[in-house]
Amino acid sequence: MSASVREASKSEQAYVWIRKRIGSHEYGPGYRLVLGSIARDLSMSVVPVREAIRRLEAEGLVTFERNVGAHVSLVNESEYAHTMQTLGLVEGAATALSAPLLDGVALDRAAEINERMLKLLEHFDAHRFTQLNQQFHSVLYEPCPNPHILDLVHRGWGRLSGIRDTTFSFVPGRAQHSVEEHSQILELIRADADPLEIELAARNHRWRTLDAFLEARHSNHREEG
Repeated sequence: MSASVREASKSEQAYVWIRKRIGSHEYGPGYRLVLGSIARDLSMSVVPVREAIRRLEAEGLVTFERNVGAHVSLVNESEYAHTMQTLGLVEGAATALSAPLLDGVALDRAAEINERMLKLLEHFDAHRFTQLNQQFHSVLYEPCPNPHILDLVHRGWGRLSGIRDTTFSFVPGRAQHSVEEHSQILELIRADADPLEIELAARNHRWRTLDAFLEARHSNHREEG
């Protein structure tokens, strides 16, 4: 194996390692990413770690400041809104394109995940609910035959996990509606509905979560004022 290939594989390893810690919030917003320390933890040089940091910066998960270094991006309301708006567009398109490729097994899998989400409402765990929510949507968009759209969906989910752990802890009342909308999307796919109808249902589902979050934030600001 050539040196360049080895460095590339180490960069991927560092990328996955750091990204996992950002996603789990072990490295929370504002956490300083010290290249030397990460390199020692991974038993590699700082070169592949620096490459991994650049990838994460391109995805919006990491911010680099001159004379300060790299840190996990801070929670930003406008960034969250832009990410959710974009994810609604690309995930809606991916779901519509995937729909003809989803067989009964896949749809039953999605329905089973949604049922688990429904049961979780009784003793609500926002973090677990969010994990299941991503699993549900993953079943519906992963078969997307357009790799460019699918890449944008993955980037959106990655950026979202870096911005905040879960929206449902902030607006728990949204969870019930989310489960109901999941069922509606599944019904449309099973009925071979028009692709545009499926796309709009998936898009609006994402945007309603954004609307609920923004409304809750603005209500809190009014109360604090």
